Amino acid sequence: MADQTNHNQAGEVAPSTVDKQAPSVAEEHAPSTDSPEATDLPTANAPEPKAANPEDNPNPAKPAAAPPKREKPAAAAAKAAIGEKPAAATEEKPAAAAKAAKKEKAPAVEDKPFVEFIEQDYLPALQKAIAQKGVQDLQVAFAKQKVPITGFESAEECWQIIGSWSEIGLRQFNLYFPEEDIQGKKGFSCNEGKKPSTLESFLIDERRITLDLLVFGLVQRLDGQKWLGRN
Repeated sequence: MADQTNHNQAGEVAPSTVDKQAPSVAEEHAPSTDSPEATDLPTANAPEPKAANPEDNPNPAKPAAAPPKREKPAAAAAKAAIGEKPAAATEEKPAAAAKAAKKEKAPAVEDKPFVEFIEQDYLPALQKAIAQKGVQDLQVAFAKQKVPITGFESAEECWQIIGSWSEIGLRQFNLYFPEEDIQGKKGFSCNEGKKPSTLESFLIDERRITLDLLVFGLVQRLDGQKWLGRN
């Protein structure tokens, strides 16, 4: 028995230290299940393949436009000193320019003060129009005086245009402006060597009196009196 026991003990192979260590070494070098592993699934933080390559993306995101450059105060002051306007000031809208031009339009001659209009505009135009009708010796005056008609002796003085010529006898007409306004009431009288007896209304149906209308109205009235042309 002792021999058999010794034989068995001598025939048994002792367990290798490698087998004992294998489990621990394998576990030590095995990947941990707690750390993340790389996969083929896309993640939220990874860029999409088409967006990452601008050549493959037909609609890439456009970069934000740079803000317009503003001229520094020092540069604007330097340009103003030499008479050069800043870039923003040189751009003028066509509508604003047209509106400004309309406002700068010269006022009508009829809007001048009464005396200034008569002396500077009406008398020269009237003399020219009557001369074109054949009257060569017309004398025209502009004065503030009494109305030379019987029955108006107590009336106040008013501005009058007095015209006269003696080509065929002595002919005289008076155009009255009692309100010192060409748009106001106007009167007319005429005579041939005698004191006038009638005061007529003049251009009372016109809504607005103009220089041309005032000249035409008086020439027409004198022509109706048969004082112009071959009359």
